[in-house]
Amino acid sequence: MSGTATGVAFLSALFALLALRVPIAVAMFATGAAGYVTLAGWEPLANYLKTAAYGRYSVYDLTVVPLFLLMGHFASGSGLSRSLFRAAGAFIGHHRGGVAMAAVGACAGFGAICGSSLATAATMGQVALPELRRLNYSPALATGTLAAGGTLGVLIPPSIVLVIYAILTEQNIARLFIAAFVPGSIAAAGYIAAIAIYVRLFPGAGPAAPRAPTAERLRALLDVWPVVLIFVVVIGGIYGGIFTPTEAAAVGTLAMGLLAAARGMRLTGLAQCIYGAAEATGMIFLILLGADVLNVFLALTQMPAELAHWIGASGLPPMMVLASMIALYIALGCVMDSLSMILLTVPIFFPIVMGLDYWGLGATDKAIWFGIIALMVVEIGLITPPVGMNVYIINSLARGVPMAVTFRGVVPFLVSDALRVVLVVSFPTLSLALVHVLSR
Repeated sequence: MSGTATGVAFLSALFALLALRVPIAVAMFATGAAGYVTLAGWEPLANYLKTAAYGRYSVYDLTVVPLFLLMGHFASGSGLSRSLFRAAGAFIGHHRGGVAMAAVGACAGFGAICGSSLATAATMGQVALPELRRLNYSPALATGTLAAGGTLGVLIPPSIVLVIYAILTEQNIARLFIAAFVPGSIAAAGYIAAIAIYVRLFPGAGPAAPRAPTAERLRALLDVWPVVLIFVVVIGGIYGGIFTPTEAAAVGTLAMGLLAAARGMRLTGLAQCIYGAAEATGMIFLILLGADVLNVFLALTQMPAELAHWIGASGLPPMMVLASMIALYIALGCVMDSLSMILLTVPIFFPIVMGLDYWGLGATDKAIWFGIIALMVVEIGLITPPVGMNVYIINSLARGVPMAVTFRGVVPFLVSDALRVVLVVSFPTLSLALVHVLSR
């Protein structure tokens, strides 16, 4: 059996394991190891494994992962999510659908520090759902808003998924963060616009809250200004070249830890934050190791290179190839988290994209542009029927709301997502202009 045939056979076995709900890290490791043995034998595999873990985990750039995760846990433990929601609601909650719009704004703000879609959805769901229910928002709009808003946790930098993509493709993390800023802002604005259109069509779905007095607005601003300052220092420091991403993560984590302590977090809360960050880091790093073993096996089969060569020689329009990748990402998002999708697909898709011509982009610009597209579409998968993970998280919090209602509630946001993907694909400058300006 040829290398390509072997690769296809073992990838089919991988998807079979995933269908049986085997953890993604275990499935990738087992498939990669079995395929490696099939092609090269036990001894080469053992020789590779003795240094594989050290070789992967000693990469300096990976230190941003536990730091950003810990910063997110500090933010959650300090009550930041509630403060952000209250501040946004104080300014726009009196408009029709305004509290749902405030939830989107709070998700964007929390995502700028958390870096995780699932964590953003879970945290903001606990904060915003009771208020949306109290104001008699329709269950579809309330749950759909929070499921979609959770995706901003990865779209708004810093983003754990972008860090992993940068490491896999040997790109600059700071440039990818810069490139994600405009598409992430467009995503938040698009979700707010979707809510505005929805409540215009269905006025009873999003009642207006009472207008907050000026004094309450000022108190809400004072409550969140330290968070805004931390965000400006961390992200502004990266964009301005003052910090490397790792240094910025360290500064942000220390500042957020001090803020959490000032807000009343004690040693028990500190231990819970450290444990939570360590648990999430261990999960991510185990998936990374499994992906490495799988990717080494795929390299032995030569399947990614042969696939890239075949597509390049097939004469298929580059946009058709990209559209097929986007469709596959959305389908995979029904059963996998965003990080797993990136680790599984980038080693196969990236060589293909780099071998095709898109708008005459250079190699670096193309790699950044594709990274942002991949980031957007893997997040769309988290709210796509039938198994969008963000939808399940929010629905588990909204007891009594049928799953079908929540999926119906995300439809307006999926329309917004589709328009945004078309824009970024058609106009690469949306993700590259800021990179070029700040890299001069």
